Amino acid sequence: MRRFLCGLLILLGGIGALQAAPSKTVLVMGDSLSAAHNIPVEAGWVHLLEVRLENMEPGWTVINASISGETSLGGRNRLPALLTQHHPRIVVIELGANDGLRGLPLGDLRGNLAAMVDAAQHAGAKVLLLGIELPVNYGPQYRDGLRAIYTDLARDKHTALVPFLLEGVALNPALMQEDGLHPVAAGEPIVLDTVWPKLSPLLH
Repeated sequence: MRRFLCGLLILLGGIGALQAAPSKTVLVMGDSLSAAHNIPVEAGWVHLLEVRLENMEPGWTVINASISGETSLGGRNRLPALLTQHHPRIVVIELGANDGLRGLPLGDLRGNLAAMVDAAQHAGAKVLLLGIELPVNYGPQYRDGLRAIYTDLARDKHTALVPFLLEGVALNPALMQEDGLHPVAAGEPIVLDTVWPKLSPLLH
């Protein structure tokens, strides 16, 4: 009887571990740059990623938990519940732009992003950091410090990194909205093409 009970406990424990194992899910934690700001949701790079995965890597699911106006602290606070709910295999973190625009101390931003990376990795997920850049009027010291946060975190935490999400888009007025901060629909495929080379190796 004792042997039977021990076997049952082991079996139930194994089932629980399987239920908690990371699923073939990509969780995107971002702000308006990932929430299709002022363009159709279907035109945003995250939806385009979902379509690409359906065609190239069937079986994967994309959960876009991005919110316009989101900060790194907001993402840090929301992430634990999302990890528990979705058990993602990959977590994409695209946060920091709103913190930077508000002049948040860089140490606070780094602490929030580091906590998000730690939480995702502790849950068994791989992490992709998407870096952002600020307008030149914020000065070289703050802009360089912001840029270094993503580079340093990727190195220290062993994550994948896209140094600048809007590479090839931000400096092309034809691809940017009038606010100078968000791409138009025509720029979103380029954004995806910037993300894809760093994301695709994490799928396997």
